Amino acid sequence: MIGIVDYNMGNLASVINAFAKVGVDARLESNPNKLSQYDKLILPGVGAFGDAMEHLKSNGMDEAVIAYAKTGKPLLGICLGMQLLFESSEEFGSTKGLGLIPGKVVAFDESKFDHPQKVPHMGWNELFVQKETVLFSELKKDFYLYFVHSYHAVCDDAYAIGKTHYGYEFVSAVQNGNIYGIQPHPEKSHENGLQIIKNFAKL
Repeated sequence: MIGIVDYNMGNLASVINAFAKVGVDARLESNPNKLSQYDKLILPGVGAFGDAMEHLKSNGMDEAVIAYAKTGKPLLGICLGMQLLFESSEEFGSTKGLGLIPGKVVAFDESKFDHPQKVPHMGWNELFVQKETVLFSELKKDFYLYFVHSYHAVCDDAYAIGKTHYGYEFVSAVQNGNIYGIQPHPEKSHENGLQIIKNFAKL
């Protein structure tokens, strides 16, 4: 059984629908005490990092997600959910994250862009696979997914399993053991995204 963390931050219906399309049962879970009953966990998210952490902390969901990650069972953060896996974010000041992956989240630095681009980064873009990972099984070494974000992760290449170019190269997918994160929205990315969801369900 796959649990989707429900903390009032994200378009959860589209995530549930994506799992349904690949024939996998996924359930919303808002009770932190029940996370441990799931075989796999999804941490979704849309919005501001600080607001998301406040929502997670309001009922102890932050500690429950951290405890879940330590069990060794697969955990996948999507979009803002991926960013929350890191130690901190610079969005609207510095906010502490879940600390499950070493690194931080920063705003796109437009002064470093190789040519003018609009922020947020919105639309289809390529993810270039950096390492062999079950999450990208059956996919090419580079493939398109749908992005919507103004901030991105900065971490050691040891954790980077996918990178994308928008103004400059940034980390768009990460893995730290059983903990996975992906910046684009697989649930909005048609066949490529559904393959990632199917792959996660098979872990």
